[in-house]
Amino acid sequence: MPKLDRSLLATYLRPQWPRVLLLGLLLFAAIGLQLANPQIARAFIDQAQAGEELDRLVRIAVLFLGAVACAQAATVAETYVAEQLGWRTTNALRTDLVRHVLDLDGSFHARYTPGELIERIDGDVSAIAGFFSRFVVSVVGSVVFLAGVLVLLFREDVRIGALLTAFAVVVFVFMTRGGGFVRSRARRARAAASDLSGYLEERLGGLPDIKTSGADGHAMRGLHRVLGFWFRANRAAWGASGLYSGVVGVVLAVGMGAALASSAALYTSGAMTLGTVYLVFRYTRMLRDPLEQLTRQMNSFQQATGGLVRVQELLAVTSRVTDGPGAPLGDGAHAVAFDRVWFAYADEPVLRDVSWRLEPGEVLGLLGRTGSGKTTMSRLLFRLYDPASGAVLLDGTDIREARLDELRSRIGLVTQDVQLFDGTLRDNVTLFDASVPDAALTEIFGHLGLDGWLRELPSGLDEYLGASGRGLSAGEAQLVAMARVFLRDPGLVVLDEASSRLDPATERLLEAAITRLLEGRTGIVIAHRLTTLERADAILVLDDGGVAELGPRTTLAADAGSRYSQLLRAGELVLEELA
Repeated sequence: MPKLDRSLLATYLRPQWPRVLLLGLLLFAAIGLQLANPQIARAFIDQAQAGEELDRLVRIAVLFLGAVACAQAATVAETYVAEQLGWRTTNALRTDLVRHVLDLDGSFHARYTPGELIERIDGDVSAIAGFFSRFVVSVVGSVVFLAGVLVLLFREDVRIGALLTAFAVVVFVFMTRGGGFVRSRARRARAAASDLSGYLEERLGGLPDIKTSGADGHAMRGLHRVLGFWFRANRAAWGASGLYSGVVGVVLAVGMGAALASSAALYTSGAMTLGTVYLVFRYTRMLRDPLEQLTRQMNSFQQATGGLVRVQELLAVTSRVTDGPGAPLGDGAHAVAFDRVWFAYADEPVLRDVSWRLEPGEVLGLLGRTGSGKTTMSRLLFRLYDPASGAVLLDGTDIREARLDELRSRIGLVTQDVQLFDGTLRDNVTLFDASVPDAALTEIFGHLGLDGWLRELPSGLDEYLGASGRGLSAGEAQLVAMARVFLRDPGLVVLDEASSRLDPATERLLEAAITRLLEGRTGIVIAHRLTTLERADAILVLDDGGVAELGPRTTLAADAGSRYSQLLRAGELVLEELA
């Protein structure tokens, strides 16, 4: 077992050591009872053949039945404890994987779709559940069981013991040396399952575009192609697994036949009693159990290795964005500055030597064509990425020096596409924080001028939203997002407005809420409507990743040669084209 596999096993089994100990005790109790049963049966057969009294035979029979019942009870209890252990350890691993993925920077999430990550966090972990629940205990138990059977066979007849030991060694060598072809195919099968999940997630997420553009056929052809890869990878994996098990089964069958033939010859020559023949037969049958158990466990391990490798690869990914040492940030409205910032997602720079400063309480209107770097600037503020050079400053402090949780608690974001979760309006505003009282939420809606909208909802704060509840328009979803931000009371608000036109009633609510949200806070507004820019103190126009224009809004509006003035004259349609 690779070193990292042992490390994973120790990490997640160590907190569960009482259950591991109990599992081991139950397993060894079951093994002891199974080994004792043939001895009891032999005594019954030999004494019955010798004409022993009925009372003694009945007592032996009762002892045999009691041992069988106890062995079954121990097996059932062992199965229950193993399942409990498997669920606890794999859920702990899933939790750590989710936490790890959430801590990774934006460059990682740009490479993987949500569907691929779901398959890695859930599918791969499910594939290795048995590895955590019973692999080590079962392997150790099977080895002990196997050794016990062989020792008892040697006690009965050295020749039979040596014969079956030779077959057991052959099987064991094959199991330890012959699993590479299973492991490689299992890994490809896990990768194919991840690709399938990613494809389905992407296509289902873009279902409206697929339907309206008539791309159903293209989507289905792509699905058939991905399903073909998935089918072939799984067929190869299960075929290799079946071949692996089949070879072991053939070797064991040959060994059992040789042992039975030897026992029959010894009985015919008078060197072995009928009870001992039965004993050898039973132990030979029982010898198959630990070897098959070892085969299944090693086979499962080879299958699980594909998931293990992918889990280890995911855990080995490190974030390019690391937590700062904890430099303090000021309270209230923040001063924001970009100081000669360069940034690129790949080779081509998205931001080129960008510098600007915003004083506490001021609002910056941010304009630029698609791809000019507007959204990238907001991502840098939240440290979803770090600049290649230069610095982003909050209250004069390089944000890389602050703790990530403290930095992100000081900034609020309202995006164009607001994520609503399957839950009540209360859940969506508090993000499922039950400690926030309803009175505080009602006050927030009132302060934002949304109390009338709240009263119009049939169930108020208990109105169910999301896939199984009430559907909200884009503007209404942004109202919910503003309530979220107001609840956190950040000193800096980044507002990425919806580009679609809203109905007049919702637009009036949205404009009033924006005004109240920005009161006493520093704001950065990525503008798609000219009306929003009227509240800006300064205007920044980005072009090809650089600052094309920066200055006070009133000054730029009065300058007939400025880009902002030209936009005002051209009207909102031009601004929509820029967005």
